[in-house]
Parts: sequence; C-alpha cells; structure tokens
Amino acid sequence: MSAAARERVVDARGMEPPDPMEKVMEALDELRPGESVRMLLHREPFPLYAILAERGYRHETRMEPDGSYVILIRQAEASA
Repeated sequence: MSAAARERVVDARGMEPPDPMEKVMEALDELRPGESVRMLLHREPFPLYAILAERGYRHETRMEPDGSYVILIRQAEASA
C-alpha cells in the first residue's frame, strides 16, 4: 500500500473553530494501525498539539509558501 493510501486528509483550510479540531479528531478516531492524518489548515493549530500528545500521537508541522500549514499526525508508536 502506498504512503498516500495510508493517509487520511483533513482539509480544514477556511474552516473556523471548532470545525477543524472536530474534523481531525473524527479522522483520528477512524485511524487504523499504520495510517496517518494529513491536516491542511490556514493557521497553526497550537491547541491541537497538547491534545495529540495526551492521546499518544506525534505530529510534524510544515508551513507552506502561501502561509498555510500541513500537519502530519501519526500514532506515537508508529513513528518511533
């Protein structure tokens, strides 16, 4: 299975809180072992990071040239 097929994309650009948080939490609840979530957002989701850590997830955040963010979220044991 390709990496893209093992990724769930949550495109939350343009959404207002709390919609992005709700969408990414729904996607995380549906994750299968080895899958990840790629979240696209128009601002950095600082409140999300503590929630991810509490629930056993790791994240990598990258700012795009247009100022949007890509956050790749994986289960902590899957990224170790």
